Amino acid sequence: MSGRDCDIAIVGGGLSGGLIALALAVHRPDVSVKLMEAGDALGGNHRWSWFGTDLSAEGAALMDGFRTTEWNDGYHVRFPKYLRHLKSSYVSLASPDFAARLERDLPAGTVITGTEVSAVDTAGVELADGRRITARSVIDCRGFTPTNTLEGGWQVFMGRHLRTPEPHGVARPTIMDAHVDQRAPHGNGGAYRFVYVLPLGSHDLFIEDTYYADKPQLDRSALSARIDEYQRQMGWTGDPVGFETGVLPVITGGDFSAFQRQHRVEGVAQAGARGGFVHPLTSYTLPIAVEVALAVAADADLPGDQMAAKLEARARRHWSRMGHYRMLGTMLFCGARPRERYRVFERFYRLREPLIERFYAGRSTLLDKLRVLAGKPPIPITRGIGALMSKAPPLTDPSRKDT
Repeated sequence: MSGRDCDIAIVGGGLSGGLIALALAVHRPDVSVKLMEAGDALGGNHRWSWFGTDLSAEGAALMDGFRTTEWNDGYHVRFPKYLRHLKSSYVSLASPDFAARLERDLPAGTVITGTEVSAVDTAGVELADGRRITARSVIDCRGFTPTNTLEGGWQVFMGRHLRTPEPHGVARPTIMDAHVDQRAPHGNGGAYRFVYVLPLGSHDLFIEDTYYADKPQLDRSALSARIDEYQRQMGWTGDPVGFETGVLPVITGGDFSAFQRQHRVEGVAQAGARGGFVHPLTSYTLPIAVEVALAVAADADLPGDQMAAKLEARARRHWSRMGHYRMLGTMLFCGARPRERYRVFERFYRLREPLIERFYAGRSTLLDKLRVLAGKPPIPITRGIGALMSKAPPLTDPSRKDT
């Protein structure tokens, strides 16, 4: 007997922490796990989506047991100059369904909710109520915190789940409708705005108003009013039955080694956004979280210091692979005038569909990267290079508040 409470303690029951616990339950049921979440339920209040081409076969198998909404006949994008239908399948998972599977499939006693974690160390976790959970390995998945070591902008959004009295007639998702007013809400600096629409059922729509913004302010009343206006334009009526808001980093540069030093706790592994495992431009993080979860399960017997080193090294490789996307983000924020930022994506969505699929999956080839920059981009390459030479603002905002 080891005398420990578990083999692996996971702090944070969001997407990354939950998927790591699930991958261990599926692939290494002999490894005991504790999954700790400060909120009352796993997953919080979120909706995660991904394209059918984003996941490996093993990743798709891990996600197969979740109750999801799936569209196999493609999706739309809409810009001032054109509407395009793309053929890739699209999948969406709501946090209640995420939590339901974890509660069903994780062994009894795995999940601890409603209790804050006050400290982590190489041998375990201190809970705010005084309890200590001892473990061979500790993985911290508590999410991204503002930092002065990374630079960029923000993705600010509000989503509304609308229930319509009559069938709404929407068959496919619209991933990006940029045929909307591009002015940012007051106080949010420059922004690129689009609306995202998912038909969750014949009477249910998820409508999200999203901004790639210079500042992280989330003005709830302004975004709600803009969703109202979009509904009027589309002729949709009904009752709101749910909401979601978020402020996510769009990373354009910085010192990743300094970021890791700033967040490092010796012997404690870090995953999810806290560990740097994000798509720096799109915020489509589920495919990345799935692969990290599978990697942890593959080396589940590692002691804590080796697990920490393994994930740090993986995060550095991920940062290196994402350089192209950070460059595009810099050109979006620094090279484009705010009301013209939509032209970056308007041009991008004219490219070949396999290239677009690889872009979202974070697997762009060298030829893909050249094609994105070739031709007549809406941001001149010289202006983009100038943007890369200037310093973007750090991803901090001590005065941030939701209004």
